[in-house]
Amino acid sequence: MDDVAPSQSLEINNFIWKGLNLYYLWQADVPNLADNRFANQTELNTFLKGYSKPEDLFDALRVDKSIAIDRFSWIVSDYLELEGMLQGTTKNDGVDFGLRYKSAGSTEIFGFVRYIIPNSNASTKDIKRGDIFYAVNGTPLTINNYETLLLNSESYTLNLANFDGGAITPNGKSVALTKTELSENPILLNNVIVSGAHKIGYLMYNGFYPNYDTQLNDAFATLNAQGITDLVLDLRYNGGGSVQTATRLASMITGQFTGKIFSKQRWNNKINAYFETEDPDALNNLFTDKVGTDLLNSLNLTKIYILTSKSTASASELVINGLKPYIDVVQIGDMTVGKNVGSITIYDSPTFGKENRNPNHRYAMQPIVLKIVNAADFGDYFNGLKPTYELKENLGDMGILGNSSEPLLSTAIGQITGTAKMLKQSKGKDFQYFKDAKSINGVQNQMYIEKAPAGLLKALE
Repeated sequence: MDDVAPSQSLEINNFIWKGLNLYYLWQADVPNLADNRFANQTELNTFLKGYSKPEDLFDALRVDKSIAIDRFSWIVSDYLELEGMLQGTTKNDGVDFGLRYKSAGSTEIFGFVRYIIPNSNASTKDIKRGDIFYAVNGTPLTINNYETLLLNSESYTLNLANFDGGAITPNGKSVALTKTELSENPILLNNVIVSGAHKIGYLMYNGFYPNYDTQLNDAFATLNAQGITDLVLDLRYNGGGSVQTATRLASMITGQFTGKIFSKQRWNNKINAYFETEDPDALNNLFTDKVGTDLLNSLNLTKIYILTSKSTASASELVINGLKPYIDVVQIGDMTVGKNVGSITIYDSPTFGKENRNPNHRYAMQPIVLKIVNAADFGDYFNGLKPTYELKENLGDMGILGNSSEPLLSTAIGQITGTAKMLKQSKGKDFQYFKDAKSINGVQNQMYIEKAPAGLLKALE
């Protein structure tokens, strides 16, 4: 394509097209992204003028649903906000919640508190895990208004309800909450439960945020020091994050597979063709023994128990799938999301990276650019990973996280110790899952790599 620069009014649209033309996983399946679609920049400019909003162009260039389903590509108008969310920093009141339908076919929904983030506004208020809310500022929640009510306000009041045998009954109580800039440490709980001859480590990990990899390594040092015999990894509320962090976590769980393939990346046709010829190893994520320059604190386990739900996605699923060819993975809980694809952050710069970004705007894209498979080449879990023992959370008996009587953890302990009596079966009405706090904005349900493999852009020029 010629070197005629687009006008400033088309800068964002030009960046979107060129970034997707290079990186988008389904580039070959989108006719308007074909390498020969436009003879020159002038022709491309004419096409780009047809979209007044960058978001509309981005959506128009996504793959047709009849070919493949792209549920996870995103574009944002402010990359500073995007970068923060990928590291676990958001405007947040500290209530991590789930949303479910009140009944089949209804547009009415309600929320329930999954956990409270420490050192948040909510941590100073009278609200806790298991609490139900049916309205915000007195307006009942529906699938049409939840974003406006929960996302677009700096402060609001949650109207609470009782869970009367499955009936969501307003109880007149409410909690006023205010959002602040909040960085969530994904390591919510890390303790040891002694049961008979077993020392069972329990780690609740809620996001693959690279800024906390050192703390994650420290958590494993603590488990190691206490001589645990078994590990329960709780990923039920973990929507994912960094592939590198997932690889490190898998390496901490094991330790005996350093240098072996944990997972393989499969990019679009032209990117794969380059790497398969020039540098096939660049597409492999290997088990490691380091976080930066620090040695990993690994457990050398041959079996692990992982708790999941319909909120378990992307990098969490990668850990489960990536470990399966090597050790025994016992999955307890609900079916996972089914996010077997990953993204990178693409900026408007000469290399699509952070350096020399266009100062005229802050748009950035987080498109799906790769699929990830394990060492056995399996990665087809679009409908989710099926648990070994299915157990959905019962909103009438959620239990205390980390407590040995909490239903999912109790089930894991029962499997570890062989005491089947500890198996807890969910009872009561099953409310259909709708969304959760992390999936609402989409960004915190990403599986991403920090940047494309070195040499890619130059090679494809």
